[in-house]
Amino acid sequence: MAEEVILLDFWCSPYGARVRIALAEKGVKYEYREEDLDDKSSLLLEMNPVYKMIPVLIHNGRPVCESLIAVEYIDEVWRGQFPLLPSDPYERAKAKFWGDFIEKKVHEPGKKTWKKKGAEQEEAKKEFIESLKLLEGELGDKPFFGGDTLGFVDIALIPFYTWFYSYEICGHFSIEAECPKFAAWAKRCMQKESVSKSLPDRQKVYGYVLELKKILGIE
Repeated sequence: MAEEVILLDFWCSPYGARVRIALAEKGVKYEYREEDLDDKSSLLLEMNPVYKMIPVLIHNGRPVCESLIAVEYIDEVWRGQFPLLPSDPYERAKAKFWGDFIEKKVHEPGKKTWKKKGAEQEEAKKEFIESLKLLEGELGDKPFFGGDTLGFVDIALIPFYTWFYSYEICGHFSIEAECPKFAAWAKRCMQKESVSKSLPDRQKVYGYVLELKKILGIE
């Protein structure tokens, strides 16, 4: 029986993009289903009754929720030539640590750069840049966090890249000026087809951010 792989997602979700990149890296064919987050499908509510959020990877009728868990699942099920997570237990633990760091220290302050103003925005920008500098230190001289190939940490982080333009415009700062090594890493990632074809256009994302600002009453 042929495998059935379905991804419930939203076009500009960086979390969904993680799963899309992982599937592309492994060469897995899947059915993409766009969700209306204001009117969630019955399938989404059935497959993720706890959080009721995307992305949800459905493999042969069984759901896998939470993006980094889904990426790890994809790596284990479709092993392929290049693993996304290291086989060494310590290196594997380190990769998961940085994945967790990205959840807490990149996404949250990044979001505040367009949602906040004044002192709160400045504090968010400072925390965001500090986080990127820490990531630059972890990257070191390697082409990717995974070494010579795209790995778990790269996949956890690069989907936010198309949101960075919005952070910069709304927050009035330049990531490349502050963190050139990080910017160079992002450009290398974008040269990979699995990444470039999985991420939305940054101008389109910026338009979406402007819509959100209007809805939230943020001038």
